[in-house]
Amino acid sequence: MAFAPPAAAAEPASDVHFYVDFQTRVHEDHNRVAQAMEGLRDVEYLPEPSDRRIVSAVDPTVIGFQDQWRSETMGWAPLTVEPVVQHRRRRFSISGFVVFALLVSASLLMWQNQWLVVELPLPQSEWAFEETELRDAQASGLTGEGVRVCMVDTGMDANHDAFAGVNVQFKDLVGSSRTPTDYGAVAHGTLMAGLLLSQDDHQLGAAPNVSFAMVAALSDNGNGENTGLDADVADAIRWCQFEFSADIISLSLGGSEERSGSEGGSSSATRQATDAGIYVVAAAGNDGLDDDGDVASPSSARLAISVAASIEGGDVWANSSVGSLIDRDGEVREHPHMKPEVAAPGERIISTGGENRWYSSSGTSDATVFVTGALALILEAQPMLKPQPNGDASCLIAVKEALMESMQTDTIVHDERSGYGVLNAQSWLEHTSQITSC
Repeated sequence: MAFAPPAAAAEPASDVHFYVDFQTRVHEDHNRVAQAMEGLRDVEYLPEPSDRRIVSAVDPTVIGFQDQWRSETMGWAPLTVEPVVQHRRRRFSISGFVVFALLVSASLLMWQNQWLVVELPLPQSEWAFEETELRDAQASGLTGEGVRVCMVDTGMDANHDAFAGVNVQFKDLVGSSRTPTDYGAVAHGTLMAGLLLSQDDHQLGAAPNVSFAMVAALSDNGNGENTGLDADVADAIRWCQFEFSADIISLSLGGSEERSGSEGGSSSATRQATDAGIYVVAAAGNDGLDDDGDVASPSSARLAISVAASIEGGDVWANSSVGSLIDRDGEVREHPHMKPEVAAPGERIISTGGENRWYSSSGTSDATVFVTGALALILEAQPMLKPQPNGDASCLIAVKEALMESMQTDTIVHDERSGYGVLNAQSWLEHTSQITSC
């Protein structure tokens, strides 16, 4: 950067010309230019029309009227120059710093006293409870009181505020904890338990007053997947039946079995429980986009209630597993045991998670709990439908027939993905009330 020759005497004293050439002289004249620029801090710049690298430093008080006059004086006419307006930086001042400090202090004080705390509404899945008419069924005062529900999952974190006052009987088949512990990825078991048990006004569970047991049989395999041994799931089901005396066993899990050959342990334990009249509600599976040809086991067991997932509005969830017309033994399935039997909300469902937070999840796991909750309300309203000591499956079959009819009109229609329809808890409750004996 180098200065040009002095300007003509006719020019105002406030104008100084300088030539901008960054590539040749900037390093040599750095100090001298810096000193000169310090004196030009509060000026505007006026470029020559013939070479915009040559500019005049202009007193800013004359900006706005000198354009035509300067063009004539400098011999630039008829061209009219246009000034380059310089945007000045705001200078630091002690008074400005004091004001800033006062604002920060006031904000901190208001935050400490929660004057600035704006609580955003937590997300919820109330639509799922409304669409399934679970809230309508609860409106008559039903809460699941007196019904024994046993859930097999990854365990449970019972420290969430939504479980305040909930009594949990815990069985650990993963570790050796005597207190409820969740071994799953994203606290899967805690999510499922919250849909059933939550006492929180933010989102009340489907049957919050049931007598509840959680069996930890699955755990995170290190890759964010919840897995476990089929033998452990079978042991968990048998514990629910023989140790806890469950009315309902809720299985938000599933695996695959060979289409022929020996029966898996979890399917065998499920069959044993359902033959005794114990209701087993199980997830249909989430392989709908790459389906293996049938719902997951043990929901494939004949008397189990296999649950597909639906989305808001009632359409089937894309990943929900497809059921087969033929069971694993090659027998044709018949009503009311076609698979899956029912669909329930299973997409972006909000529920309790770890660290006292609310999480979102999708799958037939979530859908399973909505059906479990509706069934718990029914057994509270109709205690004669509960499994009896040394009983059989007659009441269970009658309840499954009522489930099928509650979602149908005149003709019974089954869909391989959504079953007999989307859960309607109130209608199911009304149909079971017509069961006189079983």
